[in-house]
Amino acid sequence: MENKNLRIFLAGDVMIGRGIDQILSYTSKFQLFESYVTDAREYVLLAESVNGKINFPVSMDYIWGEALTVWDQLKPDIKIINLETSITQSDDYMPGKGIHYRMHPSNISVLTSPAGIDVCTLANNHVLDWGAAGLIETMSTLKNAGIQFSGVGENIKQAMQPVIFKLKSNKRVLIFSAGMESSGVPSFWEATSQLPGVYYLPEINQDVLLSIADNIKEHKKSGDLVIFSIHWGGNWGYEISNEVRKFAHDLIEVAKVDVIFGHSSHHPKSIELFQGKPILYGCGDFINDYEGISGHEEYRGDLSLMYFLDIDCDTQEVRRITLVPLQIKNFRLNPADKESIQWMQETLNQSSKFAVQFIQRGNYLVYSK
Repeated sequence: MENKNLRIFLAGDVMIGRGIDQILSYTSKFQLFESYVTDAREYVLLAESVNGKINFPVSMDYIWGEALTVWDQLKPDIKIINLETSITQSDDYMPGKGIHYRMHPSNISVLTSPAGIDVCTLANNHVLDWGAAGLIETMSTLKNAGIQFSGVGENIKQAMQPVIFKLKSNKRVLIFSAGMESSGVPSFWEATSQLPGVYYLPEINQDVLLSIADNIKEHKKSGDLVIFSIHWGGNWGYEISNEVRKFAHDLIEVAKVDVIFGHSSHHPKSIELFQGKPILYGCGDFINDYEGISGHEEYRGDLSLMYFLDIDCDTQEVRRITLVPLQIKNFRLNPADKESIQWMQETLNQSSKFAVQFIQRGNYLVYSK
């Protein structure tokens, strides 16, 4: 890759609590507070019922599977995921919330070596599943592991700050992270001047847009590339409203965002280019413990995507987008078969009238200027 190119890796929701936590070396308490499942080990049994025995405890690189090979081949300059799991031993679960995700802090190396995750965006609807204590422990664990994060903090000022990631070329990438009520983020999770929490966006309107723009302007220097991670929308469906689309355009035009990194949907949604800037409306789940759970089969929730963006450092515009379809099986990322890759290509290309069109090159889906 030429020096004036920046290659960014993005992945949607990484949900490594509950069943996945139970197959790792250190397990959290298995008791759950869900309506239907009260034992996290049941999610392991569900996965095994459809895809065969998982020989656990597994190694810390197990869940990434084929992703490790792809990372080695494509060599991104920065790896960013939306971590939708608290890393804590807190028992202070949120009553009335349907699902509570947590991973034992001693499993933190699942994110470090060899996965080498650089940045976690945390403004989502699971980061406070285990209360303020769980959030504080999550932040502390990531910090001690050398993983940067954004979207949460001990107060609102910290939550609104971006990760400032410096590359060897001295170029800076700023990663902001915010969550919205439409994705299930409770309004009382919003960080305040005195309370920890998330960078919360109450709704889509001009005041919110200008607040985002002011915050970005406060931190951005000339030449910086700005990624805005946003947890928004429901879990299923390809529709993108005119209101959401206009807001995305305004983030680029008014707030000077270069990449919109959207997530919350359990499946990938279409990608749009606006003024040369990519809008990823929904990156889908990257890894989860949903195997064996029926419903919404038409969305192929077993398939996930690796997103690689090649950005021109001079123009800040995308030159190439490479998507790598994978299949979740036995709580592990496996290569997708030819039929699944073709299904993903057709689905992304046809899901909206403004969708970026991808062509298939081997096991990759590629758009290039």
